[in-house]
Amino acid sequence: MGFSEKNGLTFDCSALSDLTRNYTFISNHRDIILDSAFLSILLIDNGMTTVEIAIGDNLLIYPWIHKLVRVNKSFIVKRGLNMRQKLEASALMSNDRTQDSVLKMMAMAGEGDVTERLKELNIVPLAISYEYDPCDFLKAKELQQKRDDEHFQKSPEDDLINMQTGLYGYKGRIHFQTSACLNHELDELKELNLPKCDLFTAISETIDRHIHSSYRLFAGNYVACDLLMGDNRFTAEYTEEEKEHFEKYLEQQIAKVDLPNKDTAFLRHALLTMYANPLINYLKAAKG
Repeated sequence: MGFSEKNGLTFDCSALSDLTRNYTFISNHRDIILDSAFLSILLIDNGMTTVEIAIGDNLLIYPWIHKLVRVNKSFIVKRGLNMRQKLEASALMSNDRTQDSVLKMMAMAGEGDVTERLKELNIVPLAISYEYDPCDFLKAKELQQKRDDEHFQKSPEDDLINMQTGLYGYKGRIHFQTSACLNHELDELKELNLPKCDLFTAISETIDRHIHSSYRLFAGNYVACDLLMGDNRFTAEYTEEEKEHFEKYLEQQIAKVDLPNKDTAFLRHALLTMYANPLINYLKAAKG
């Protein structure tokens, strides 16, 4: 895979002490198909085995998608509409929060208490950073549609367009960064004797802190945050040329939104929020 200053796929798994162990990666979400596909390539390149992922049955709308997810070593999860809507809503703005419900599901099987069951999975937080999200304009479009129509729901065709755009669209630089296995921290949380509900929340927050603090930040993240906040806090992190390039990129993405009542100001704010949030989350994680 080619590398350059403007494009490339990089991976840092130096925090993992044993590359022969089976791990369960919990990551933020950037692309329906490519997140897991890229990870599999990176793991193979580092002498590890490929991953298996879960994919919602709502996405399997054409036979070729069934074949594609099988190549990607996916297994199918039946997903109710309400949960689907919640997961989609949480992903649109790149807030990247671990759902307690996911951890509860993972802790259903195994021996011992919650922490012992989760330790059996060897959980590893994984931060995925895309310089550009090809689907950003589609997410902004969906946000306006939901704003304008509280009953709006994406169609199967919308899901297909998102998959195709994510596969073929320009992403710039991409970085995958693992943290260490969480087992030691799970032991520490167990010692706190928290109520079960609070324990799951504490584990989710620990995973989020690791993911957010491991983001690879790009010039666009800093530019977006300054433009969103209306200040120049991060000007040392980008050049004037990089700022102009990012603003031009925003204009190009907004131009792709095909709505009859297109709200350009709203769409621009949504895009800025998407690109600023990784930096905002990173800074919050750094404060600890």
